[in-house]
Amino acid sequence: MKTKRVVLFIFLIVLVVLGLKQTNGVALAAGMMSGDHSMMNDDDDSDSNSHSKMMKEHNVDLKDADVPMQELNLPKVLKPDKQTKHDVYYTVIAQKGKTDFHDGGKLTKTLGYNGSYLGPVLNLKRGQTVHIKEVNHLDEKTTFHWHGAIISGKADGGPHEPVKPGKTKKISFKVRQPAATLWFHPHPSGTTGKQVYKGLAGLIYIHDRKSKCLSLPDNYGVDDFPVVVQDRTFDKNNQLNYKKDYNADRTLGKNLMVNGTLNPYINVTTRYVRLRLLNGSNTRNYNFYLNHHQKMIKIAGDGSFLAKPVKIKKLQLSPGERAEVIVDTHKLNVGSNLQLKTGGMKALTMKLNQQRDNLTSLPDKLSDRKALKVPKKNVNHEKLVLSGMSNMVRINGKKYNPDRIDIHAKRNQQQIWTIENKKEMMMNMIHPFHLHGVQFRIISINGKKPSKSQRGFLDTITLNPGDKYKISFRFEEKGLYMYHCHNLEHEENGMMGQVLVE
Repeated sequence: MKTKRVVLFIFLIVLVVLGLKQTNGVALAAGMMSGDHSMMNDDDDSDSNSHSKMMKEHNVDLKDADVPMQELNLPKVLKPDKQTKHDVYYTVIAQKGKTDFHDGGKLTKTLGYNGSYLGPVLNLKRGQTVHIKEVNHLDEKTTFHWHGAIISGKADGGPHEPVKPGKTKKISFKVRQPAATLWFHPHPSGTTGKQVYKGLAGLIYIHDRKSKCLSLPDNYGVDDFPVVVQDRTFDKNNQLNYKKDYNADRTLGKNLMVNGTLNPYINVTTRYVRLRLLNGSNTRNYNFYLNHHQKMIKIAGDGSFLAKPVKIKKLQLSPGERAEVIVDTHKLNVGSNLQLKTGGMKALTMKLNQQRDNLTSLPDKLSDRKALKVPKKNVNHEKLVLSGMSNMVRINGKKYNPDRIDIHAKRNQQQIWTIENKKEMMMNMIHPFHLHGVQFRIISINGKKPSKSQRGFLDTITLNPGDKYKISFRFEEKGLYMYHCHNLEHEENGMMGQVLVE
């Protein structure tokens, strides 16, 4: 017994030393309170108890921006190079730039797509064949990962498909998935976290005939707004110093930005406002809510509309996740401000101006998606166990090896995967799990049915320690795909695997 206690004591000392080393002197405790974590609360969703409470983790507190309110920057909608009845052609360039974040302050060195920071919106239509010319104007290799797209492994943009500096790659794919808000970002081995932190991220809007027929806000920048939320820290020279801010578990910024705007606001001129939210942070989890005890109406998740709108008080998003919500402002006074908040901080201020009705009501039904039926025959079952923290993260006890295929799968074969975040005596963390090349549906969370707000198509899920998800999907394309924790530092520390679809 004494020997076991001595071994345990030595193990604890080693963990503390490693923690201090990895956090630049900040003790990393997977038990410290994070201001951004609280329970997912679908008050009007009878299945809300299917989602467990967010755990507590080491946190870097957000602080108020030191600039006056600035109008929200709207990413440009990228114009096609060429377009025909069935085909559309785009050029997407990863490049260096300088960006003014502080309204006249010292410019910050940044990265962006077709601009200095972040990227444009690509509009795609279901049934269309898309041709994208990927151009790397950086001084290092990058990839172009089309997050959430049902696409071949060769075009997906994982770490096995790098584009070298000064080089170009061309991809083509047919859009077969329904209306959704997707995004794109780099995925190179060893530098994903840094390149995303410096600004490489952009949005993709997929449209289809059904979505066009729905009575939803869809006037870009008027009643339909992209909301890319990120946390970043500016050093004394007004630069984004990823090396200094790096943490092997949680690279967290002190300033909250939306679309690259500090302290942003939008002018609201309509009753209904649609917010397309993306958690574009490296690590930070968010719980969004509105002041005035106002509820949001969730209409979509990562990869599809919900069957029906769902009223929610809080919206949890981990890195990589998206959601679309509608805000109804008709009960609020003109001249007042409505705030989207997280962890007690303002994310976005909505200034209510003289309003006109853009819509008289919202649709009762959003999609014809049927209830999920889990087949029993010709099904491939896989189990993935996520564990550890810092440099000791693993999936099924293994670190990522680019020369190893972890799972073999057949195209169009039904897949049922069990994803578990192993709860241990120590080293417990939240792990957002992302699977490339597919959109899946949740069968169960900890043995219970998912809430109504989680029953659409998804590509990223949040697992607290002890959580166990079952998901259902098919690979519609062939190729090599990644699955990994979307905490970008965990991903780069080896919390990633490969599935080969043939």
